[in-house]
Amino acid sequence: MVFGVSVLIIVAFVLWGALDPQGLAARANEFLAFTTGKFGWFYLFAALGFLVFVIYLAFSRYGRIRLGEDTDEPEYSDWSWFAMLFSAGMGIGLVFWGVAEPLSHYASPPQEAESGSTEAARLALRYAFFHWGLHPWAIYSVVGVALAYFQFRKKKTALISQTFEPLIGDRVNGPLGKFIDILAIIATAFGVATSLGLGTLQINGGLNFIWGIPNGVTVQIVILIVLTILYLLSAASGLDKGIRILSNTNLIIAIGLLVCTFILGPTFFLLDTFTVTLGGYLQNLIQMSLRMTPFTQGTWVSSWTLFYWAWWIAWAPFVGMFIARVSRGRTIKEFVLGVLFIPSLFSFIWFSVFGGTGLHQQIMEGIPLTDLVNNDVTTALFATLSHLPLGSFLAVLAALLIVTFFVTSADSATYVLGMFSSGGSLVPSVKVKVAWGVAQAAIALVLLLSHGLEALQTASIVTALPFAVIMGGMCVSLLRSLQAEERMSRKKEREFRKAVEAVIQERKH
Repeated sequence: MVFGVSVLIIVAFVLWGALDPQGLAARANEFLAFTTGKFGWFYLFAALGFLVFVIYLAFSRYGRIRLGEDTDEPEYSDWSWFAMLFSAGMGIGLVFWGVAEPLSHYASPPQEAESGSTEAARLALRYAFFHWGLHPWAIYSVVGVALAYFQFRKKKTALISQTFEPLIGDRVNGPLGKFIDILAIIATAFGVATSLGLGTLQINGGLNFIWGIPNGVTVQIVILIVLTILYLLSAASGLDKGIRILSNTNLIIAIGLLVCTFILGPTFFLLDTFTVTLGGYLQNLIQMSLRMTPFTQGTWVSSWTLFYWAWWIAWAPFVGMFIARVSRGRTIKEFVLGVLFIPSLFSFIWFSVFGGTGLHQQIMEGIPLTDLVNNDVTTALFATLSHLPLGSFLAVLAALLIVTFFVTSADSATYVLGMFSSGGSLVPSVKVKVAWGVAQAAIALVLLLSHGLEALQTASIVTALPFAVIMGGMCVSLLRSLQAEERMSRKKEREFRKAVEAVIQERKH
C-alpha cells in the first residue's frame, strides 16, 4: 500500500510537470508564497528546537543508552561511518554552494548591510556557516537517533511510523502509520530530487566552463540519464560495496580538493577568515536562528534560510534512516556528538577555504566573480579554481567530485526509499531500488523543465512542511520511550539491591 500510493502520487506529479510545466511552476510558486508567508516562523523555531533537543539528549542521562543491545559494538569504523553520513547528508550541495553562496551574500547581503562592503563579506561567510552548520545536522540527528533507537534497541521495523508507537500505540500499523510513511517517502523523493537537479546543473556548468559544452536542457537530460544509470548500477551492488566504497572515495577526493585549494590559494587569509567567522557564528547563533523581517518585508530569509531549513527537513527521512542504519552499536551521546559536530566542522572549513578564496579573488584581486554568479551560479566554483595554479586540474577534480557525490546520494536514497516502501526491510529488493531510482530522476527532470533552480528550491520548501510536524512528534515519542526505559532501569536496580540486601540479611542470620 505504501509503495503503491507513493508511486501513484509521484507519477501524477511527473505527468503534470511533463504535460504542463508552466502550470506546475505557477501552482508551486503560489503554495511557496503561502508556506513562507504563513509558516516561516515555524521553520525557524523547529530547526532551533531540534538543535536544543539533540544537545539535551547527548548530555542527559539518556546519552549513555546504546543504539542496540548493551553489548553491541559499532558496525563500521569511525572513518567509514563519517564518510557515509557526510556523503549522504551534504554531498552535491556543499560543492554547489561552497563558492556561490558566500559570493551571493556578498553581492546581496542579509541584515541590510551594504552590498560589497566589509560587513557584507563578514556576513556572507557567517551565514554560510549558519546554513551548513549545526542546524542541518541537528535535523538529521533527530530522525537518525529516533530510528536507530526504535529499530535496534526496541526491535521495531525500520519505518518512520514505528517511532510513534509510544504516542499512538497499535495505530502505527494502521492507516495513520501508513500515512506517516507515505509523507516520509514523498519528502525524501523531492528532497533528494532537488539535490540531483542541482548536481545536474552544476555538472553542465562545469562541462561548459572546462570544455565549452553548451548549457541547456538537452545536455542536462543526457547528464541525468548517464548518472542515473551509474547510480542504479551502484544501488544493485548493495550497501557494503557500492555505497561504502563510493563514500570513502568521495571523502578522499573532497579532502584532496580542499587541501590543494587551501595550499594554492591565499592560505593565511583563509586561516584568519575561518577564525573570525567561527567566532561570529557562535556569538550570533541565537539571533540568526530566529531572524525574520516583518517590518521591512524583505525576501532574503525566505530565499535562503527558509529554503535551507526546508531542504534539510525534506532530506531528514532519507539521511536520518541512512545514518541510523550505519550507526548500530553507538551510544546516543556518541551518535549525536559525531553527527552534529564533525560534519559541521568540515563544512566550516570547506566554506572558509572555497568561499574565502572566492571572496579574496573578488575583493583583493579584483576578479568580478559576483557578476559571474549573478549570471550563472553553476560555474562559480570552476571560475574560482581556474584563477589558482593548476586551475584546470582542480576544475576537473571538482567535476569528478560532483559526479561521485551525485551517484552516492542517489544510491543511498534508493536504498532508503526501498526500506520505507518494503515494510522496513534492511535489504530491499533490487527491483524496488531501481523503481525509486527512476522515480527520483523523473522528478529531477520535470523540476529542471519547470524553471530549473527556482523550481527545485520551491519543491523542497513545500514538501518539507508536513514532515516538520512529524519530526516534532518523533521528538516527543522518543523522549517518552527513553523516560519509560529509564524508569524500568531504575526499578530493576531497586529490585536487584533489595535481592542483594535480602541475601546479606539471610547470611547474617
